[in-house]
Amino acid sequence: MDAFLAEYGVLIISLIAAGVLAGLAAGLFGIGGGAVIVPVLYFLLTALGYEQTAMHVAVATSLATIILTSIRSVMSHNQHGAVDWSVLKGWAPWIVIGACLGQLVAGFVSKDALTLTFGSLLLILALQLYFGRPTWKLAEDLPGGAPRAGLGTGLGTLSAIMGIGGGTFGVSLMTICGRPIHQAVGTAAGFGVAIGLPGAIVAILNGLGREGLPPFSLGHVNLPAFALISVCTVTMAPIGAALAHKLDAGLLRKLFGLLLVLVSVRMIWKTIAG
Repeated sequence: MDAFLAEYGVLIISLIAAGVLAGLAAGLFGIGGGAVIVPVLYFLLTALGYEQTAMHVAVATSLATIILTSIRSVMSHNQHGAVDWSVLKGWAPWIVIGACLGQLVAGFVSKDALTLTFGSLLLILALQLYFGRPTWKLAEDLPGGAPRAGLGTGLGTLSAIMGIGGGTFGVSLMTICGRPIHQAVGTAAGFGVAIGLPGAIVAILNGLGREGLPPFSLGHVNLPAFALISVCTVTMAPIGAALAHKLDAGLLRKLFGLLLVLVSVRMIWKTIAG
């Protein structure tokens, strides 16, 4: 037991910490926690010697954890009456299509290309979290028809490539289309199921038989990391959702945005510098 803890203690503690922070972020901001989970898994797996597959496994495992986190988070927000189920039903099919496309693309690009893509998009999301304002509006309501199909597919594609639940994109989209911030956060939390489930399935199929994967991986999804992080995120998401209705969301978004800036810059620099 001592030998096991000595070898895996830091990894276990890091995964638990990532799960706790991801769960809180999911509840507070309506995101699936992938913005936290992916960098943590990437750096941990790289340090453990799985650099060639670290980014693909991090993204895929994050997508798998998002499924349960998203369900737990959206149910918690629903208790506050903050979920528009008609939006979820109308947008989910297009988001599913986008998520499948995103993971198909991610499965065939190099580790450096995937890492740079994630780092760059994360930096954009971080800046949006810091500078974005819920009062910004471009339309009076969410679009339907072809614009909804295009935006939903794009949202799912980018989210699946990054291993995130789509909440950040979804919250921004809903607020600039005139929806209240709490409804945007609550509803966008539900996008994670439409992204995580199909994305994880495609990631598993893409990674079957690939060399250099961490132990106990099913395709690109690492099962121990998925189980440990999921327990923490599912536990903490309702707490984050409750805090979202009590705390200064603006200040929290800025602090979280600053954290993500540091993480994204670190990932980009590490990839460029080699």
